[in-house]
This record gives sequence, structure tokens and C-alpha cells, in this order.
Amino acid sequence: MKLNNAAATVFVPDGTPADRALGRITHLAIGAHQDDCEIMAFHGVLTCFHRSDLWFGAVTCTNGSGSPRCGEYASYADGEMALLRRREQDKAAVVGNYGAMIQLNHPSAAVKDAGNPALPEDLAAILSDCRPQVIYTHNPADKHETHLAVALAAVQAIRGLPADRRPRAVYGCEVWRNLDWLSDHKKVALDVSGHENIAAALIGVFDSQVAGGKRYDLATLGRRRANATYFESHVTDRAEALWFAMDLTPLVQDGSLNIGEFVLGHIDDFRRDVEARIRKRMP
Repeated sequence: MKLNNAAATVFVPDGTPADRALGRITHLAIGAHQDDCEIMAFHGVLTCFHRSDLWFGAVTCTNGSGSPRCGEYASYADGEMALLRRREQDKAAVVGNYGAMIQLNHPSAAVKDAGNPALPEDLAAILSDCRPQVIYTHNPADKHETHLAVALAAVQAIRGLPADRRPRAVYGCEVWRNLDWLSDHKKVALDVSGHENIAAALIGVFDSQVAGGKRYDLATLGRRRANATYFESHVTDRAEALWFAMDLTPLVQDGSLNIGEFVLGHIDDFRRDVEARIRKRMP
């Protein structure tokens, strides 16, 4: 597999040769930053955990050098922070029993540059070496520009595959902006109940973030619990934890669909639902 960045790494926790490790991946997460895959794609980790027939793989696209920091990490230079975050990401791969962990190490600015083909090319190369059935990435309504850039690059790369090589499901997951606003019939509710120790450990291993000023550990597990409780108002909780996603599968099945119009269609559904409920109760 040829990647654009000489600093890109492929880490396989169980020591399987990289080509075989990539070939066994059934569930693949494509995230922008270190810890994004752990936050948004825990469903894939759980699905594959301790399975011999299912394997979770993750791709982190940026180098993490621009991370916010305070406390004991406040004095870290960008290069030091990037190195630390890469080590943390590989530790998470061990904790989560990943089949492979790929870090592309692109600067965030390069990922956000629409004229730079490096990221879509790298993702296409990865997808040529593995055939995941399910892909998790960011959703196109995410408010973080780097997340949006990664989501668009992922869709572009998947669309470049032959039709019979495309995954059966592509999920655009919530991170920087939740997806509670999606109409329930359009919402993918991923059950991430159980193994709370692994869930906590996967976020907690990113000490540069948690102790460095961002309590992703509390926020992530809290959102999962909140999603489960607030998902349905008139029934008891069906799950202990849920993570919401937008189904992006139509975008990769039909390359002619406009991504912006696709997302705006969901927003229009939300608007119509709110309007209809208000009108129903108005005299």
C-alpha cells in the first residue's frame, strides 16, 4: 500500500503482517483526529471485539499537532504533541483489539485544502487493500471543518470503488454536533451498550486531551447514556447507550447524488416535523 506521507504508519497490535491484517478488516472507521474513531465508532469496536471472523480497523487522517492543551501539557510544542498523540492512538488500538491502526499524519490544513488530492488518494489506497462491510466516518453536518473534509474525502474514495467492492453500509457519525435533530426514521441508532470498562479505557488512554483540558471521557459516555434515554419518550430504555449516525450509504451507492442537497434534505425534514407539530397544537 503506497501512501502519500512518508510519516504515515500502519500498526497491527497482534503482529499479523500488514497486508493480511488489512485484508481481514470488516469494520473500518475513518476519523480526522486521534480519538475520533474511539468516540464515534465504538459500535465497530464492540461488534468485532474478541471475534475471529470480524475485525475492526481505524484510520486517523491528521497528525494531531494542533490539539488544544493545558496543565502539564501546556508547554508541549506542536511536534511533541503530535508524537504523543500518535502513541496514544496506537495504545487505543491495543486496548480495543483493533485489526489494524493506520495513521496518515497529514497536517489539518492539508486535509481541509479541497485542492489537495493526498487524503482521497490515501483512502482509496487503503480501501483497495481491505474490503470493509461497514464504514464509520464523520457526518457532513459536523461543525468541525476537518471532520467535514474527512467525511467528504471518505465518500469520494468509496465512490471510486467498483460497485461490487463498496461497503454495504456507510455511517456518518456524530461528534462536533450531535444528530438528535435527525428525524427518527432517518436516524441510525447504534447500540453501544456494554463493556463500559473498554469504552472508558479507549477514551481515557488519550491523557493529552482528557488531562490536557477536554473531558472527552465524561462527555462521550454521557452522550451515549443521554441518547439512550432521550431517544424514545413513551417507552422504557431499550439500550443502555446509543450513538447516532446519518446513513450515508445512498451517497456511495449513487455517485450522482449531491452531498449538500442530501444533507439539506435531512434538515428540511426536521423543519417540516417541527412545523407540523406546532401547527397541530395551535388553535
